[in-house]
Amino acid sequence: MIKYESTNQLSIEEFKTPLQRELNPENRWVKLAKEIPWEKLSSIYCKKMHQKMGARSIAPRIVIGAMIVKHKLNLSDIETIEAIRENMYIQYFLGLSDYTYEPVFDPSLFVHIRKRLGVKEFDEMTLLLMDEEDKRKEDDEDNRSSGNKGNTFKEPVKMDDNGNITHKGDLKVDATVADAEVRFPTDIDLLNDAREKSEDLIDLLCARMHFEKPRTYRRIARSKYLNVIKRRNKSKKIVRRGKREQLHFLKRNLCSIDKLLDKKADSMSYLNKREKKYLFVIRLVYDQQNQMYNANSHSCQDRIISIHQPHVRPIVRGKSKSQTEFGAKIGVGLHNGYARIDHLSWDAYNEHTDLVTHVENYKKHYGFYPARLLADKIYLNRSNRMFLKSLKIEIIGKALGRPSADSKKPEVRKAMAKAMGERNEVEACFGTAKRRYRMNNIRAKLERTSASWIAAGYFIQNLMKFFRELLCGLIQIWHCLWELGNEIYIFERIEKEKIQAAPILY
Repeated sequence: MIKYESTNQLSIEEFKTPLQRELNPENRWVKLAKEIPWEKLSSIYCKKMHQKMGARSIAPRIVIGAMIVKHKLNLSDIETIEAIRENMYIQYFLGLSDYTYEPVFDPSLFVHIRKRLGVKEFDEMTLLLMDEEDKRKEDDEDNRSSGNKGNTFKEPVKMDDNGNITHKGDLKVDATVADAEVRFPTDIDLLNDAREKSEDLIDLLCARMHFEKPRTYRRIARSKYLNVIKRRNKSKKIVRRGKREQLHFLKRNLCSIDKLLDKKADSMSYLNKREKKYLFVIRLVYDQQNQMYNANSHSCQDRIISIHQPHVRPIVRGKSKSQTEFGAKIGVGLHNGYARIDHLSWDAYNEHTDLVTHVENYKKHYGFYPARLLADKIYLNRSNRMFLKSLKIEIIGKALGRPSADSKKPEVRKAMAKAMGERNEVEACFGTAKRRYRMNNIRAKLERTSASWIAAGYFIQNLMKFFRELLCGLIQIWHCLWELGNEIYIFERIEKEKIQAAPILY
């Protein structure tokens, strides 16, 4: 039997809302709001603000909470503000006293927030979460151990003669690329973008300086560009000819810009800071592309792949997904599931140089070195091995040279496979960051804001790890109390049975 119900939308007056009811305490935003150390996180944000000068700032909890909502739900700046306006639980999470449909702030403020909160500030927030979890573990260590009978894990520890800890814990290191949202770069597309931008600069200069526009042949250049990219099969000869034509048009436009700038002594004042940067990038693109064209090559030093994001570089990784990635290369150190960005660079570099930084940052935070270091073979070269050996840090990885006879034994191979499995935790961390928090699609345009976007994504991942660990700790405490209650109940029941049986025994 089918029961049909009308799908006509009710009027807004008839729609029932829960605004007059209390919020559900089991909601995820309500739970998360109770566990985040807002005061300590706000103090990190307030360090970037002047205490006396300037207009009154927005509440730090609202700013930090909006960043958490944005990256946790993977929303754009505008969609984040809309989500906050529409969701009363998120407004409670931000610390608002009552529901309001007014925006908490303008979406454009996210750009200024990303300029204030960089990699250093988000790393301080991560360290704060790590310290909070360490304190919690020390407080309920007995409860956790009793709740995890037979499944306890103790970190490796080394002490000196005086009983002081010199080495403790495992440090897992690796590097990855946070891909920027850029169009796949080809030389002819890049030259066309540079040519079109140079034409815009010519139009701006002529309008502001009241000069007649020089000839740019923009229609012919556009037609020749389309004749190349619209071809299904492009031979090397056709592509090379298209590059030569675009180089010719771009060179002509740059010469026209130089002639316009030479007509007045203060001509550069007619361009703002952003337009001057575009002009500098366009000149650099022309020099690089002309050099590669003459050398019949496709690579050069510090190659620019986008005139809008000139800081992005091609990074050859050799992954199965793509041989080359475009974005920032980051070196991450992982301890107890918390990821710290110890190095962020837009240039392609060999990650083995990060190992010293990872170890020293670990020592700076904890006061002792890691007992073991788990890393890929690219980190474990001869110089790094000597450095780790001098600090008495155990190396977990494949040894240099030919495999020894002992390394072929089943028990040794089994232990090595187990250690490599533990190191794969950092690979899982990268996978979660890219799939869940879209760290493979950085949509900020500036170098500084892109770095802040990356750091914010990994901080939110650490925050969710902190929240999960806290819930697990509460569950274990509840389990211990439940077991203790059962033992007390059984003890009282036995004593009661003894008392009832006493008259019979005597």
